[in-house]
Amino acid sequence: MGLVAEFEIDCDALPLTGVAAAVPEATVVLQLQFNHGPRPMFLVTVTDGPKQAVEQAFDDAYDVAEWSLVGTAGATRRYQARPALSFEAQLGDAIDDLGELEALARADAIIERIEVQKDGWRQTGWFADREEFGAFSSFWQHHAGFRLCRLTHDGESESSGSGLTDCQQEALRIAYERGYFEIPRRTSLEEIATELGISPSSASERLRRAQTQLVEETVAPTWPPLPD
Repeated sequence: MGLVAEFEIDCDALPLTGVAAAVPEATVVLQLQFNHGPRPMFLVTVTDGPKQAVEQAFDDAYDVAEWSLVGTAGATRRYQARPALSFEAQLGDAIDDLGELEALARADAIIERIEVQKDGWRQTGWFADREEFGAFSSFWQHHAGFRLCRLTHDGESESSGSGLTDCQQEALRIAYERGYFEIPRRTSLEEIATELGISPSSASERLRRAQTQLVEETVAPTWPPLPD
């Protein structure tokens, strides 16, 4: 089963971070158009932020050679920009082995959204399995800051920002409020299961999955990769 991940990469060498820093009130979403040769064109959607300030930021950006306004819809504007630098020139000082980055681009993964921030990118992506996501997260942990915001299996219901399904959140909340995690416990697994309307074995599995999810989101991304 595939995984859906939302995460932040803390690396201000990534494209267009200077634009996001110059206009912090704007939301800057980037698409890379890889059908434009070795330097993929930037398709940039900007929501909010003064138009003049945004376009001045494009003018001042060291990594933008030229840009054009494609269209406007209310507070949203779409731009196309030609990069001034290759990925090698842009990221060479931040990443030791760009070959690894190129390998990631060929992985079984789809990056669905890139929101540019002043100190890096916030991305949402689909990954074929934990091995593919592990390679991706390990690369960025080694070369930059990496923070996992949400990780779910595809097809699961999810609660934005936590990575837990609604059922997992409910189980954790009831277990916590009833004192299941206290020492000594003030309630039993059977009582938790009764309140949830499920069997004790199902309640136990739900709690374990929720706890595993929280570890993956908070602790696991900070661990260094295990040695081979």
